[in-house]
Amino acid sequence: MRTRLHELIEQGQSPWIDYITRDIIKSGELQSLIDKGIRGLTSNPTIFEKAISSSKEYDEAFRELVQNGASQSEIYEGLIVEDIRMAADVLRPVYDETGGLDGYVSIEVNPKLAYDTEGTIAEARKFFQTIDRPNIFIKVPATDQGIPAIRQLISEGINVNITLIFSIDYYERVMDAYLEGLEQRVSEGKPIDKIASVASFFVSRVDTEVDKRLQKLIESEQDSQEKSELESLLGKAAIANARIAYQHFLKKFQGERWESLKAKGARVQRPLWASTSTKNPAYRDVMYVEELIGPDTVNTMPPQTIEAFLDHGKVARTIDKDLDQAYAVIEKLESLGISMKEVTDKLQADGVKLFADSFDSLDKVINEKRETLMAELKDRQFANLGSYEGK
Repeated sequence: MRTRLHELIEQGQSPWIDYITRDIIKSGELQSLIDKGIRGLTSNPTIFEKAISSSKEYDEAFRELVQNGASQSEIYEGLIVEDIRMAADVLRPVYDETGGLDGYVSIEVNPKLAYDTEGTIAEARKFFQTIDRPNIFIKVPATDQGIPAIRQLISEGINVNITLIFSIDYYERVMDAYLEGLEQRVSEGKPIDKIASVASFFVSRVDTEVDKRLQKLIESEQDSQEKSELESLLGKAAIANARIAYQHFLKKFQGERWESLKAKGARVQRPLWASTSTKNPAYRDVMYVEELIGPDTVNTMPPQTIEAFLDHGKVARTIDKDLDQAYAVIEKLESLGISMKEVTDKLQADGVKLFADSFDSLDKVINEKRETLMAELKDRQFANLGSYEGK
């Protein structure tokens, strides 16, 4: 069955799903989405927090881990690693059919390590070795401390999905870290043809923050024409920012430096559009998909955005459309005192905190459930002991 997702693929864009629960894997829903054109899966602490706290599919595995004396952290890792393995196995045919281009599943390092280079490297190594699947991405945030970790992990042959990219400056550093990691492997005589990486550039959150600042200017503006001009900028920053990022991608992956690596089998580090659900109900629900379609890109969407795009999405190459306007939007915002650096720095810090808070919430859920199950186990042991003594 040919769908709009298959039309995206024909444009050179890979549609992935930004969601995971054990339910969709076991029920066959993930396979159904693959049949409709989905070619990869991403996860994060917020997604796992919602999945594990709301689904009964984890109860049996949870109980078994508690009975085996697993600690709180061992329970967390045991549950998410199993989900990632199962999803990777379902997506493995896509990985094989595309020669390693797609079919990946992403798992994020502990968000509390976002500002810890060595801690990030150690956890990424552990996940990559423990999961033991070729179609795995380890997600590392694009913080100042995360970027050297990216370089090191790529040099070790570990696939990396760089997350929480908001600014062009950080995106440039991320791409350089990928190239430097490849160059390090080449200098050591190691192969680079099996290494994959994507750079997750967050989209809708940029509009959320910029629009908030624009609204303050609009509310204080008395001149109707000036107010109208300000209103025309609403909902424009995110797509402009992403389109400019794509131009940086095209420039980075050409020229002598890149051609030398490409000759040894290197793959481009594709830009991945993340946070593509529409937060503002006034905007078209698939705008962050429709407006960012182009070759060598990925768009990872939550289930509701996938459903909407399957129903009424329009497919055409748009990633390099109206580039002059994209640059003009950013320039205009800067002239109004809306600094994209301030916006993107805030969004990155907020993103790290959001994932860390989700991790804390999940940690609390696991702890409470573990204590309840341990108490039940202890009561059962006492009951069995009393029954035995009664004989």
